[in-house]
Amino acid sequence: MEIKVLETPGHTPEHLSYVVVDHSRGEEPAAVFTGDTLFVGDVGRPDLFPGIARDLASKLFHSLHEKLAKLPDFCEVYPAHGAGSLCGRAMSAKGQHDGLREMYNYAFLTKDLNKFIDLLTTDMPEAPDHFSRCSDINRKGPAPVR
Repeated sequence: MEIKVLETPGHTPEHLSYVVVDHSRGEEPAAVFTGDTLFVGDVGRPDLFPGIARDLASKLFHSLHEKLAKLPDFCEVYPAHGAGSLCGRAMSAKGQHDGLREMYNYAFLTKDLNKFIDLLTTDMPEAPDHFSRCSDINRKGPAPVR
């Protein structure tokens, strides 16, 4: 098996997805671990970073349409979250999907960049209250250990 790292910014500036090629099955990608970029039924919200939401939405559009959409139709999708997470607004309870093309996803199916940006930067649910605290903690990093 081979794991390829794919830069997929949008939910965060530095987001990554991991494409898996199972050489025992063939040379095309068999699965993609999309983290918070692409969910079943939704995509990662770009509005959690004040001031750069529209820029992140644009990057997310390109990550979806210029990178993930180029994977084979049968490529299995394994996102980081499912229903109940506040990282999107329409996530399915299904934890993975058997193929990119069979997945209904309003954002993934939106082909117009400006419409996509508007969809993902207006009328979003409130950001999780812990998000800003987590960002501050992550910025500081862990306490040094001897």
